Amino acid sequence: MQKKIIASLNGAGKHNMFARFKSGRLIVGLSLSMALLPSLASASALEQFKTFVSSTQSAKGEFYQQLVKIDAGTKTPKVSSTSSGIFIFARPGKFIWTYQKPYEQILQADGDKLFIYDKDLNQVTTKSLGNALGSSPAAILFGSNDLEKNFILKEGQAKDGMEWLEATPKAKDTTFDHIGIGLKDGVPQAMELRDSFGQVSLLTFKNFVKNPPLTAGQFKFVVPKGADVLDQ
Repeated sequence: MQKKIIASLNGAGKHNMFARFKSGRLIVGLSLSMALLPSLASASALEQFKTFVSSTQSAKGEFYQQLVKIDAGTKTPKVSSTSSGIFIFARPGKFIWTYQKPYEQILQADGDKLFIYDKDLNQVTTKSLGNALGSSPAAILFGSNDLEKNFILKEGQAKDGMEWLEATPKAKDTTFDHIGIGLKDGVPQAMELRDSFGQVSLLTFKNFVKNPPLTAGQFKFVVPKGADVLDQ
């Protein structure tokens, strides 16, 4: 249930982070980064976000994810599941999102296709990426720089030591109502994804590195030996 961020991309896979949401090149010189930090620390969320998008062609880091449900009786939030792992992405539409705990799973896109590898089942599900990122939460991190084409962006309230940005999808056929992005020092520190069923996915990022060096073929998916491949 916790795989919420990229839900709109695929309809299969019990642990698929994309599917469960149905119920998201140039190295920046060190001197430039250091010069930006003082101003970014006090900048609004929208200013920080626009600077991040324009200056970040790729990134890598670690994530921690919690799925929170609101108890129907007490109306209090309760964490129902947690997961963690690592990610790397390059705009537009290339990424490797790897779940390490509590089980291993890889979601990988090469710009044209999305691959979901379930290690326990030794099964790969593939889907044409096309415009699937569109107004999904995944577009915030992995999509093109033209985010205002698919989202209405506005300032949120500061909390937890971060400036927050609210992103509302313009598309009417999405199953989520709100995406919050928490920023500090010019990089995303957290994301909050709310769906129409009252469920909230909370993502926090650690060791976020902007524009890391990438190798040739970094995002090319190689089907594991003996794995079944299902095309959708």
